[in-house]
Amino acid sequence: MSSILKDKFSSYREPQYFQSKDIYPFFREIESEQGTEVIVKGKKALMFGSNSYLGLTTHPKIKEAAINAIKKYGSSVAGSRFLNGTTDLHIELEHRLAKFLKREAVLLFSTGFQVNIGTIPTITGKDDVIFLDRLNHASIIEGARLSQARSVMYRHNDMESLEHKLKLSADAKMKLIVVDGIFSMEGDIVKLPEIVQLAKKYNAVVMTDCAHAIGVIGDHGSGTPSHFGLDKEVDLIGGTFSKSLASLGGFIGADADTINFMKHHSRSLIFSAALTPASAASALAALDIIESDDSLRLNLLANTDHAIARFKDLGFDTGATESPIIPLYIRDNPKTYQLTMTLLEKGIFVNPVVAPAVSPEDTLIRFSLMASHTKDQIDKAIDIIYQTVKELNISLAIKAA
Repeated sequence: MSSILKDKFSSYREPQYFQSKDIYPFFREIESEQGTEVIVKGKKALMFGSNSYLGLTTHPKIKEAAINAIKKYGSSVAGSRFLNGTTDLHIELEHRLAKFLKREAVLLFSTGFQVNIGTIPTITGKDDVIFLDRLNHASIIEGARLSQARSVMYRHNDMESLEHKLKLSADAKMKLIVVDGIFSMEGDIVKLPEIVQLAKKYNAVVMTDCAHAIGVIGDHGSGTPSHFGLDKEVDLIGGTFSKSLASLGGFIGADADTINFMKHHSRSLIFSAALTPASAASALAALDIIESDDSLRLNLLANTDHAIARFKDLGFDTGATESPIIPLYIRDNPKTYQLTMTLLEKGIFVNPVVAPAVSPEDTLIRFSLMASHTKDQIDKAIDIIYQTVKELNISLAIKAA
């Protein structure tokens, strides 16, 4: 066996260093379903690290739909959508999503990541320019890297910066602006009305990745374009089933001609196995719930307002969040690790966000809410976080009084 790989990577010991300090916060084993409480190493912990914003991953109707799909279709379609992997469930889900998102057509992918690496390079070419917010999700960045088009970054949610970049690319055959609908770590909402105005001014195409916006904002949770009343002004809307829709997979919605082209040219679609029948059935069942009952989403927004207000009252720096994603800025990698693991010992599960996912000065704890959280659970978690921050002398997390 060659030693080339071992020689190349043997010097990477950062995980082992934090493991030796007993503050390594990744790959924690969960031994239960992901509700508002989970079991980690046999102990209960309040879950504030999940993307199940509507709390539907444990819903009995969704479980039943997945079980029935496996009984009828088996565990896998054993092929790509392009060949043998399309079932009537996939077609039904595409039609339902198209109606929900007010699009002519929708195309399903096996994951949300594959949506962006399958859409962006497929619709752009060497004479085009892609404009990216600096805090876009990694899948958007990777999708742009796979394209032959030139990529241009602009400052986060900074319209002056975006317009400056657009002016410098006047000769592009097509200009594509790609943004998160809700930014996945910071929790703020993209300035979509201003982006649409600039797109009209400079003849650009707009694509929103609404992975963290579906189920959260917009008409019955139909995403950021709906939230701003801009459904007809946004060219493409992408997303995932792994958050509010309690499943696995992703989608892109657009006009019928664009979707038709992508069905026959998108490599991450054509050369990947289709999402499982259970995943498609779960997403359909979740969509039934979301469309018929807005109470979960409204409760999620009430929980969000409550939690943000409490954190701010205690002096935490939560940035510009407007969503169930609440960043608690620590601004130090080791302290972020230490806080995460100390909180887990105290029964609070949160996620650390550290370099290189963010810049070293922006490391944070990502506190995320579900509609199914009670006010008592939220208050308990916030009180424990506040006490722990003081115990660990993490002064950067709290503004000076």
